[in-house]
Amino acid sequence: MINEASIKSYLKENFKRVHDIKIHKLGSGVQGSGFLIEIELPEGLKSYVIKTLNSEGLGHDYPSDRASVFLLDLDEFKNLPKHVKAIDVLAEMTDGSIKSIGGGKEYYLLMERAEGIDYFNDLKKFSKKKELDEIDIKKIKTMTSYLANIHSEKKESKTLYWRKLRDTVGHGECLMGVFDSYPDGVLTYDEMSDIIKKSVDWIAKLKPKYRRLACIHGDFHPGNIWFINKNTTLNTGVKVRGGSVTTNYTSTKELKKNVDFILLDRSRGPWGEPADDVTALAINYIFFSIMNHNKIKGAYNQGLQMFFDEYIRASGDGEITSVAALFFAFRGVVVANPLFYPELSSEQRRLIFNFVHNVLDDEDFNYKKAQEYLN
Repeated sequence: MINEASIKSYLKENFKRVHDIKIHKLGSGVQGSGFLIEIELPEGLKSYVIKTLNSEGLGHDYPSDRASVFLLDLDEFKNLPKHVKAIDVLAEMTDGSIKSIGGGKEYYLLMERAEGIDYFNDLKKFSKKKELDEIDIKKIKTMTSYLANIHSEKKESKTLYWRKLRDTVGHGECLMGVFDSYPDGVLTYDEMSDIIKKSVDWIAKLKPKYRRLACIHGDFHPGNIWFINKNTTLNTGVKVRGGSVTTNYTSTKELKKNVDFILLDRSRGPWGEPADDVTALAINYIFFSIMNHNKIKGAYNQGLQMFFDEYIRASGDGEITSVAALFFAFRGVVVANPLFYPELSSEQRRLIFNFVHNVLDDEDFNYKKAQEYLN
């Protein structure tokens, strides 16, 4: 269905001296529907077609998916000889009105400003610690409690769960896309292919798990988690992304009580496998430990184990370790990418690739023996 009243209103604004507008459905197919638009003008009858896309399956599940298809159509129909021309891309707003979003050369996102200190800051400090302090523990519990809460919101959709599995391997921002950004010589194409093939096998294993579909963040990594003090925004010159801010806590006791965070850059759709969020953060305890110690030890190992223990306790999801491998593979390939982390040595990258292979080869991720996956 389309909003005929709003479309007629849009057409009257964009075509002068409209006498009459008629809209007829032409038909429907697997991907969507077409509608004939007949506009009676003083100079005669003009005919156009409006196309819609179905909102489930074939990568069209979210409004942004459908918008991207139509924007590409608008850009490219005119560039192919003998092809019909696209006129505009229309958006139906929440109030029912129709507006044009076509014709843009580039698009921009306007957001609120966030203030805080990202969790990378904490992970760097772990290198000097033998064990976690009370604030570290409080932060892990705060994050796992948050994840357990959002993951408790479920949705019945085999399509969206399967999409998350497919995107994790094939999306341009995920496993295969990240591999394509690797400089030559870091990893052979054969080994990349081996990791991809193992990941595809995991898609088959996870497909029956579609009832696990839940609300997710989609990119829950330390750079997107900014810890804040809600009571102050005074500037003390601490440099973080987005500006300089302060925690300005008067005591350690107050800090423990007020631990909170704000999130950035939710990515690749609101629904997916909870393991996507869990591994996005968990890989960093492993990665930072390798970068600083060439093994998983000390505060990093304690953080990894506590993160899983607390998440399983808070969520009741005892299945999480048996579905994590595919998502650990993607996240491992991210942190091993020299474009993102050039400071890693080739030996340290090899430890991460060993981790990826061994986790993909295991049926159930044993976080209590994570060091063994590096061998």
